[in-house]
Amino acid sequence: MNAPDAPAPATADRPAHAASPAHASDELRAALSEAGLHAPVTGGAADADVRIGPLPPADARQLARLIRTGTKRTLKTTRALREICAGHRIELPGLRVRQGRITLGPVRVEDAARLARVLGAVPPPAVRPAPAAGTDAAFVGALLSHAFPEATGGGALSVCVREEAPGLLDLGAIDARTARRLVRALRF
Repeated sequence: MNAPDAPAPATADRPAHAASPAHASDELRAALSEAGLHAPVTGGAADADVRIGPLPPADARQLARLIRTGTKRTLKTTRALREICAGHRIELPGLRVRQGRITLGPVRVEDAARLARVLGAVPPPAVRPAPAAGTDAAFVGALLSHAFPEATGGGALSVCVREEAPGLLDLGAIDARTARRLVRALRF
């Protein structure tokens, strides 16, 4: 019979590691161990940084491979998004992966208006001319904020007007799944 505080044994439908570790250092230590990598991990309390101690070169290479493998799909989606936007003449110079999410970054109002139009926010260019330079950034931001979730099946995009640079909008970050839906919505 198990003691009251003893963990329940793992079963076929419940893995032994179901409970998450209390601190970030514990979580990292467990992940490194599961990957067969052994490195000292310190810190992780609410106010302390987590530090990974020295790794042998082979373990460092393996850790780098694991990180690349884990982010491969996100990086591939970012590349596809960059290419399809270029095909629509939409410049997203700040497009990059940060902390596992795809940041769209600052964009000119004209490019944001073009993105909104391609996503169905306004009639096609044959019916209505493209927004001219100096188009109201708040209006374009609202169009894009409305069109984005409809085109991506519910994905949300943060759109902020830059007060110090009225010709730019700041587009937030989206997860890779939403980015893949955005790529599909932008297909010709």
